[in-house]
Amino acid sequence: MSFEFKKIDHVQLAAPKGSEDTARQFFADILGFEEIEKPDVLKKRGGVWFSFGSNQIHIGIEDPFLPAKKAHPAFEVRNIEQLKQHLTNHEVEYIEDGNLPNANRIYVSDPWGNRIELLEWGN
Repeated sequence: MSFEFKKIDHVQLAAPKGSEDTARQFFADILGFEEIEKPDVLKKRGGVWFSFGSNQIHIGIEDPFLPAKKAHPAFEVRNIEQLKQHLTNHEVEYIEDGNLPNANRIYVSDPWGNRIELLEWGN
């Protein structure tokens, strides 16, 4: 083939109209992602973008909104036990899942019910 896939550029999750401040609270204040500026031409659509390392997550507005209960992004983390304590301290519920060999894995829901997987390999 003369083409190749290089990496995932970003993951987009949907959120209800008017939920940008809630997104900032969850993704920036709790998870520690950095908010990044959307291009001016896309700002009128609403939503908000975040980054961590070289990765991006875009929160897009969908009306009517339905959360993704099965499809989800999965983020590899370091020190997941500390993350679990951090989530507990912020009253963010998570579900532990020991079904993936050699992984310490949990699921959280964003404020609108979208599923997010968080895992640390080698445990």
